Amino acid sequence: MNKVAIVTGGAKGIGLGSAQRLLEDGATVVIFDVDEKAIASATAEFASFGDRFSGVKVDISSEAQVKSAITEVGNKHGHIDYLVNSAGVQTYGNAEETTDEIWEKTFGVNVKAMYLTTKYAVPFMRKAKGGSIVNISSVQSLSNQKGVVAYAASKGAVNALTRAIAVDYAAEQIRCNAVLPGCVDTPMLRATAQSFKGDRNEEDLLHEWGLSHPIGRMASIHDIGNLVGFLCSDKSSFVTGASYVIDGGLITQVPVILPE
Repeated sequence: MNKVAIVTGGAKGIGLGSAQRLLEDGATVVIFDVDEKAIASATAEFASFGDRFSGVKVDISSEAQVKSAITEVGNKHGHIDYLVNSAGVQTYGNAEETTDEIWEKTFGVNVKAMYLTTKYAVPFMRKAKGGSIVNISSVQSLSNQKGVVAYAASKGAVNALTRAIAVDYAAEQIRCNAVLPGCVDTPMLRATAQSFKGDRNEEDLLHEWGLSHPIGRMASIHDIGNLVGFLCSDKSSFVTGASYVIDGGLITQVPVILPE
């Protein structure tokens, strides 16, 4: 039976890398994204996969839109096997600086949307007698920078949500795991670099951020996509409720460097 995957935020960044990995592994992939131009770009990029790839404009913080889009995919294919929740927003500010609007937006996209997509995808995973849900979290759920109170809290919630879903559906062979990346070369990270570079060169700042990882570079979207592909595949059939750190050693290293 052909595997069917939904990837939220699939038109760019980690979602795009995940969609490509799943397409290369033979799945039919439907991406959900709010950016129509990015969907068109992804559609052109994946034209060689023919009708195994499609994109739909969806605001994943809207229950009505999520229910409609997932139901359409599930009814068309008869089942859903993989759900990759990659859509997210990065917001900045400490507790005093973070407005209620920013807090609600951050949790609406980063947490509520994952609950909504799971809610409506699970019935179609039952029809496939199992499935895999992969939630993109962040190392900032474990160790974070200053000034990211809403973002860090939302990613911590993603990890807890992942464990809860894993326990609830394990007996039905529906698995759920989280992926916790460090710095990944995505449009989101580049927008952050543009905002914080000051008088510096954006590429120099990105290079510096890469060097903060002991492995000596930041991740590519394909590095993350490869892990997502593994967690969707039968090779990880005994893995559920796990949080996979994929950060080139970033949070493992003690940030006090001894002189050589």
